[in-house]
Amino acid sequence: MTLSEIPLTTINGGSTTLGHYGDRVILIVNVASRCGLAPQYEKLEQLQKTYGERGFTVLGFPSNQFLQELGTEDAIKDYCSTTWGVTFPMFERIKVNGRNAHPLYAELTKTPDAEGKAGKVKWNFEKFVITPGGQVHRFRPTTEPDAPQIIELIESSLPQ
Repeated sequence: MTLSEIPLTTINGGSTTLGHYGDRVILIVNVASRCGLAPQYEKLEQLQKTYGERGFTVLGFPSNQFLQELGTEDAIKDYCSTTWGVTFPMFERIKVNGRNAHPLYAELTKTPDAEGKAGKVKWNFEKFVITPGGQVHRFRPTTEPDAPQIIELIESSLPQ
């Protein structure tokens, strides 16, 4: 099964895959509402607004793996929309590490970061950018969504 075929469940309970997003540039991020990095939601939403119409989308995957996410999908949706104005697609809570890691993250975490390190997600707000050719790029949690290396990757991967 390819990355684009892995079954995903939206925060509203619908079924989809990354294939649904076609040739878009995708930024996948594991999010957590009670994390000190939660203000990154604002920058993620700004990326969505800036590049969404040009073939880009953020996909948010809530995870309580680090014990900082709200208890229900409804609480997460409410928090994200009222606190940060999130409009990008959100998905059901998942595990990002370990034996029970979601298959999407089991694949994504094989990708090394800029220092050449693959493996477990270190914390909330770890980012994976997937370009239309299927190449995966990994950015650790403290790399802001609007960091120059992420912006350059998005802009160079979008249709001109």
